[in-house]
Amino acid sequence: MRRLFPVTDQTPPVPTGRPDRSTAPVGGAATGTAGVPGAPAEEREWSLDELAEAYAYPATAAAAGGAAWLRANMVSSLDGAAQHDGRSQPISSAADMRIFGTLRGLADVVVVGAETVRLEGYRPARARDAFAARRAAAGQGPAPAVAVVSASLDLDFSLPLFTAPLVPTLLLTGAAAPADRVGRAREAGVEVVVAGDGAGAEPARIVAELAARGLTRQLTEGGPRLLGQFVADGVLDELCLTVSPTLTAGDAQRIAGGPSLAVPARFALASLLEEDGFLFTRYRRKG
Repeated sequence: MRRLFPVTDQTPPVPTGRPDRSTAPVGGAATGTAGVPGAPAEEREWSLDELAEAYAYPATAAAAGGAAWLRANMVSSLDGAAQHDGRSQPISSAADMRIFGTLRGLADVVVVGAETVRLEGYRPARARDAFAARRAAAGQGPAPAVAVVSASLDLDFSLPLFTAPLVPTLLLTGAAAPADRVGRAREAGVEVVVAGDGAGAEPARIVAELAARGLTRQLTEGGPRLLGQFVADGVLDELCLTVSPTLTAGDAQRIAGGPSLAVPARFALASLLEEDGFLFTRYRRKG
């Protein structure tokens, strides 16, 4: 079953007419309220255009010189695991991957931590015909840039992510990062962006530095430590969370790590999709 439950007035209008992910269909138009048993739903598949409308960035981020909007895209099992055997794929699904591709197709930049790059085998974002016209009309390049956040710069700069991207990969670090590693990155043609006064990049500075380069539609795919830093610094605007109908047990990380907040950050549910037991939620920061 594929259903969409409109939840709040933040839900974009529904048209009436983590890595390369699949093109399995997802989504459907519906009326009703999330969480209400028996809420009516029309079971029809959504096109990529309809998904793109449903997940569109706010107009303030899309406007020239607009404000940055940082959204995260993560997946979690029912018992809170963000991965299984070190990777997110085992708890994902074809529909989850299709939404993953849609979110990438809308973004100016994908922000990711170095550990996730190593574990997930990140490659450059690719141009997709389905989003070409939309990106051109929005003044975007053919694919989002990838921005890797790292303090140690312990990365293999011979990987395609750095040597053969369609859009140059950025490396975000701090002013006190190892000078020899900064040099190696620059020798490999990687643009190093200083976004912190210490060894590592600072969350608010990451958002600001990317926005200063015109990359206002920002998407982070984690990992948990990086997402935890964005949450702790109060700069995360939106969370797109897939709840996977799986149980993993074990001691896998949650979607966000690091020190706990003194006061939990409150987000509001903006939209909810369901397919085959997978819940595709979208939450926005309150206020």
